[in-house]
Amino acid sequence: MALKFRLSRMGSNKNPHYRIVVQESTSPRDSRFIEIIGYYNPKKEGAEKVSINQERYKYWYERGARPTESVSHLIMS
Repeated sequence: MALKFRLSRMGSNKNPHYRIVVQESTSPRDSRFIEIIGYYNPKKEGAEKVSINQERYKYWYERGARPTESVSHLIMS
């Protein structure tokens, strides 16, 4: 079972926000997930824009979950 950290889209038309979730890599983007580890709101500024539970990120990373390219950029910022 290959796990990924992915963005799962939420919100309404022209007002997106995303959950950062742990999910199987073969699952569709907005399907069932294992755990929510954070969120990303592109409309906000500063510290309110991205929130990631580092403890849970580390837990899942040690168990083989890898971030997608977009989640990697969010973690670096």
